[in-house]
Amino acid sequence: MYLIGEARFGEKVEVAHIDLLIGDKEGPVGQAFANALANQMDKHTPLFAIIAPNLTTKPVTLISPKVSLRRKGDVLRIFGPAQKGVAMAVAECVEEETIPEDAVEDICIVCSVFIHPGAEDNDKIYRNNYEAAKLAIRRAFTKEPSIDEILSERNSVVHPLYKG
Repeated sequence: MYLIGEARFGEKVEVAHIDLLIGDKEGPVGQAFANALANQMDKHTPLFAIIAPNLTTKPVTLISPKVSLRRKGDVLRIFGPAQKGVAMAVAECVEEETIPEDAVEDICIVCSVFIHPGAEDNDKIYRNNYEAAKLAIRRAFTKEPSIDEILSERNSVVHPLYKG
């Protein structure tokens, strides 16, 4: 199994954008998970999605920051509200059976998280990352968007950062 999911949620600088891979721990996603954890990059430190210290979510989820962690505030936002938001989304996806409970020990998630450097509202950062992660997971398991949706909407939708 190798699934991909993407979702964006929120507005302005508190917007959350999630890209994720879900797959078997023994497969390419598991290898990417292990490589990211073992080969950390300066200012892009990967971290586990945790509900609280000593309570890592399952399936085990690795958060990879998309934006450099340059300041204390950047670190506190990724290692706080974004981390917990993603973890809660994963746990609730298991509870709601989006993620099969019998698979939680066999699969892992690699989750890229965007937090705008200007974001300041921790409650919005939490909520938006929770919503985006939950939507990305659902979209991964349902294989959304379909190719029909992509082809029918590709010329009528607008990219938020490019209006051309």
